[in-house]
Amino acid sequence: MQTEEKMTFETWPALPEKATLEGKNKFLGFWLFLGGETVLFASLFATYLALKDKVPDNTHALAKDLYDLPLTFVATMLLLTSSLTSVYAIYQMKNFNHRKMMLWLGVTVALGLSFLCLEIYEFNHYVTEYNHKFTGSAFGSAFYTLVGFHGAHVIFGLVWIIALMVRNAKRGLNLYNAPKFYLASLYWHFIDVVWVFIFTVVYLMGMVG
Repeated sequence: MQTEEKMTFETWPALPEKATLEGKNKFLGFWLFLGGETVLFASLFATYLALKDKVPDNTHALAKDLYDLPLTFVATMLLLTSSLTSVYAIYQMKNFNHRKMMLWLGVTVALGLSFLCLEIYEFNHYVTEYNHKFTGSAFGSAFYTLVGFHGAHVIFGLVWIIALMVRNAKRGLNLYNAPKFYLASLYWHFIDVVWVFIFTVVYLMGMVG
């Protein structure tokens, strides 16, 4: 296959992710997919804003009583840093440096897993300390659906990146897998952008009521 032929630094194109028709088609499909994801998250945000104050009268489990902002801030920094490391990975990909690209992708995965660990700890803390459960109130359902759905996307992104790393660990870079790495990185940026909105709308706005 032409796209899997042996490449060298001298023959490596400036935009390897779009150097083939197949790569360009992958971009088209990805943007269509991302459009649907954006609409879905917008619906979840709208639902959360409509239900964030809907709690039983005998409970104090409002947003401002629950959220651990310092913990969430640390999680936010981890995820934003992982977006930066994925940029470094793609920079190395464009410079035909397979080893360094894999290194930065590994760092991205480690940061993403750290974010997930903090999110699991946060959810467990809300349930055990405040009895803030998915079925406890409309607010609880909206909160866990929105934030948990984002967490599921983080898991999917990590699985995607790890699968690419394992499958291409010994293959090196070529015009067939370059678009796959690039689109996985774009998806990771999308996850990070969504989290910025969650941190602002759910946590920061929740703390001020």
